[in-house]
Amino acid sequence: MATTKSPATQSSAVSTSPFSDEELEFFRQIILKKRQAAHNDKECLQLQIEDAREQSANDSAYSLHMADAGTDAMEREKLYLMIARQQKFISYLDRALDRINNKTYGICKVTGKVIAKERLMAVPHTELSVEAKLKQRK
Repeated sequence: MATTKSPATQSSAVSTSPFSDEELEFFRQIILKKRQAAHNDKECLQLQIEDAREQSANDSAYSLHMADAGTDAMEREKLYLMIARQQKFISYLDRALDRINNKTYGICKVTGKVIAKERLMAVPHTELSVEAKLKQRK
């Protein structure tokens, strides 16, 4: 009787997803939930920027101390950076959804090997296996 390797332990390069349609749908739902949460966070941050703009428009130029104006500018800059970060995360999630649709989800873009299911559970938008990620950090 021949033994078969599980998708997470295959060592040769693969070109199509090692996961079943049900597993791909499971990952799709995880990614969609993360995407919705990130989108909601981004909208909240955008509302904070709008509030800050309205507040600064209502303040007289003479009522704010220079330090207060600097703090406000720094807070707005942080909000813009956080929005950019959320947008980048959303784009990673969108690319993962594209890979699910193309049936290439779960394949490392560097090694061509299967990404462990445990890694995809932790970081469902990843394009790299642990092996490739460790090489990238060196």
